[in-house]
Amino acid sequence: GASKLDADPQGNPLFFTKENFSNGDMGTVDVIYPTFPLPLYYNSKLAEAILNPIFYYCESGHWTRPYSPHDMGTYPIANGRTEEEGMPVEETGNMLAMVAALAQDEGNASYAEKHWSVLSKWADYLLENGMDPENQLTTDDFAGPSAHNANLSAKAIMGIACYGRLAEMLGKKDLAKEYTDTARKMATQWMAMAKEGNHYKLTFDRPGTWSLKYNLVWDKILNLNIFPK
Repeated sequence: GASKLDADPQGNPLFFTKENFSNGDMGTVDVIYPTFPLPLYYNSKLAEAILNPIFYYCESGHWTRPYSPHDMGTYPIANGRTEEEGMPVEETGNMLAMVAALAQDEGNASYAEKHWSVLSKWADYLLENGMDPENQLTTDDFAGPSAHNANLSAKAIMGIACYGRLAEMLGKKDLAKEYTDTARKMATQWMAMAKEGNHYKLTFDRPGTWSLKYNLVWDKILNLNIFPK
């Protein structure tokens, strides 16, 4: 009920979501992310329409950072961010995962190919910043920002693996191998850094903590085989 279907000047569909109980942000990436399976199931073009505004913004020149924006602005005008909300690893991993899920659903990576420059920039950002993230928010923003977050690191690894899968689908074999192999090496490093007895820690530097590693779900859904079963 708080969503809006619109179109860009070329007639391409744009589907905006709105945060109802926070600050009214539109097209929030970590709100789109848990919503995404529904439009993907019903109509992949609607799923594309949800992603279109983010790419439109990033490719317009108005968003210049090397990671995904958090949102498109405050309802009712999607005119970009006026102040930064610090979820760079979270939102970047989310975008790569959603595009990979879309490609699997559609049976091709043509949508990813149209936005390859931005996706490549995001994958490289995760390579440089995702293994041991700096202090920042995750989608669990009620918990506040944290550094060395193990679940956020897992999201970054999945994002890199998703980029490798997209490269494979586009016939970029060398690129696919490079990013997939790197994701597997990072997964091995992650297990060593996060392991504590019979569980994995909330953050790499805090013993006696734990969290549900829900970001690993993409390894199973997309059959990426990055982490051991």
